[in-house]
Amino acid sequence: MALPKIADYPLPKPDDLPESRAPFRLCTDRAALLIHDMQRYFCAAYGEDALTRDGSLLQAVTSNIASIAKRARASGMPVFYTAQKGNQHPADRGLQKDLWGPGMKSIPDHEEIIDPLRPEKGDIQLVKHRYSAFQRSNLQDLMRARGRDQLLVTGIYAHIGCLATTTEAFQRDIEPFFVADAVADFSAEKHKMALDWVSGCSGAVIATGGVLAAFDEGQA
Repeated sequence: MALPKIADYPLPKPDDLPESRAPFRLCTDRAALLIHDMQRYFCAAYGEDALTRDGSLLQAVTSNIASIAKRARASGMPVFYTAQKGNQHPADRGLQKDLWGPGMKSIPDHEEIIDPLRPEKGDIQLVKHRYSAFQRSNLQDLMRARGRDQLLVTGIYAHIGCLATTTEAFQRDIEPFFVADAVADFSAEKHKMALDWVSGCSGAVIATGGVLAAFDEGQA
């Protein structure tokens, strides 16, 4: 029931992305950024040296998320984080314990966001309870209060929490943008499955370069 050990795989390139059925166009003054579950516990599945190993999957994804977050903060875009708490009570953890066991411990090596993506002043951190970041949180209310009806989804894991969050955003009439090279997964196959599902059913698939270009357009 523990997380698997995840081997590096190539991130999808912009030319490889599936065509999105949704006609959504990213507007940076309407969007919020979500950095999903980039905690030490989850990132450890990529290897102890994943953040320092040249060319590693986690290093590349982290760099892309950091680039987006830097531009988001500079533009005034809200930056949200999700993070689980350790030592969850079984009743609070619910059915997740049947698939993934007891989960993380209440220690910094499990709970903390990895250093390159550490939250900054003004960022908002939400306690994560289920796959979707909207479950048992006030993410939607916080977005609405800031006039935001689009959500950039980054983080891990693409086919689990990132996909569930994107799907629920769509069902709440929030336009989701799934950043294909700023999410990581268990394998290239599962990563591709997530991109295909989002592009066909719930949102727009976009590359980091496309997100950064949207910030440039917003400054024009």
